[in-house]
Amino acid sequence: MFAESCCFIGHRDIEITPELTQKVTVIVEGLIKEGVTRFIFGSRSEFNDLCHEVVTRLKEKYPQIVRIKYSTKSEAPVYESEREELEESLSKVLHEEVHLAAHEEIYKPEIMFSSGKASYIERNEIMIDNSDCCVFYYDEDYKPKQKIVSDKSVGKTLTSLNSGTALAFAYAVCKKKRVFNVFIK
Repeated sequence: MFAESCCFIGHRDIEITPELTQKVTVIVEGLIKEGVTRFIFGSRSEFNDLCHEVVTRLKEKYPQIVRIKYSTKSEAPVYESEREELEESLSKVLHEEVHLAAHEEIYKPEIMFSSGKASYIERNEIMIDNSDCCVFYYDEDYKPKQKIVSDKSVGKTLTSLNSGTALAFAYAVCKKKRVFNVFIK
């Protein structure tokens, strides 16, 4: 496990507000002051993008922090092609020009290259395993669109009614990680 590390996991679509941005900023800066230096990011969610922007801004004040991207096999080309769209979206929400910086490290877990449709779930679990604490945007009332996932452990295809964030949140609690949930009702 990486020492002094934190990962970010949240629902794909969220409402980014000044209150949410401030809450994330306060938590992340508090963690930095406690010694957290490694921040682990997945992808494909507005919450992840918000957290990356917060950490990138704080990196100017705390240059020792490191941003690490955990990648699945299919997302590297998609991530780069969506960068401009994400920058434009965040710029509108934050009312200032935003440029998403690269990550200092990119981690591609070997298992990700043999994963099927559950690769994001497996990636989230690896992120949690490699973190001392986790910052979530988790709404327990959130109901995702119904989807089909493959469960290699039982050799079946299952219909998933749980969001990936709900599964990751339960996993982090089970692993006794320090969990912060920034969801605001």
